[in-house]
Amino acid sequence: MGTIKQGILGGFSGKVGTVIGGNWKGIDYMRSKAASISNPKTEAQLDQRARFGAALKFLQPLTAFLRVGFKNYAVKMTAFNSAMSYNLNNALTGVYPEYFIDYASALVSRGSLPGALNPQIQSATPNQVEFTWQDNSQDANASANDKVLLVVFNPAKQLAITVVGGNDRSTGNQVVEVPATFAGDEVHCYIGFQNANQSVLSNSVYAGPVVVYD
Repeated sequence: MGTIKQGILGGFSGKVGTVIGGNWKGIDYMRSKAASISNPKTEAQLDQRARFGAALKFLQPLTAFLRVGFKNYAVKMTAFNSAMSYNLNNALTGVYPEYFIDYASALVSRGSLPGALNPQIQSATPNQVEFTWQDNSQDANASANDKVLLVVFNPAKQLAITVVGGNDRSTGNQVVEVPATFAGDEVHCYIGFQNANQSVLSNSVYAGPVVVYD
């Protein structure tokens, strides 16, 4: 039952029929009562949850990194939600109920800066993944002092090791230290760049999978 506190022209608190009244920060409001859902597990809903779950499994370990990687696409949404939207639409594969991320199609950073040229990875030393790339700082809008962004994602451990603001584009290589527990695991690696003042980023490039030296 609703209660009118300020007369017939005032706001009310509670429920009257299908309308709910209340007050938020001194502002009276009314809203419709949410319709009850007789079957919250329809086929379409279950399919959407499976899709969302597959993308979340990949992106959640990258939450902090994505705040940088997708910051320029966080328009009326968080950077994480922007990354979720992109990867749901472009990197999801499989059929219900088994959906997976196509790592080669996924992005962990996004922007107009030139990306990495011919990136390569190897793990020839314990606890290390080495990235190499060609210096393409002569490309339009690229600079020798663009800073590298790196991701080493371990799906078996559901962990990601990331580098933000690493070596210069002109350097052509960087070693990423990974936990000893990664030994023998296949990891998936991404490389991108941001300019020196951190205002523009590149699309990430999938550098491939590699098994961490055991």
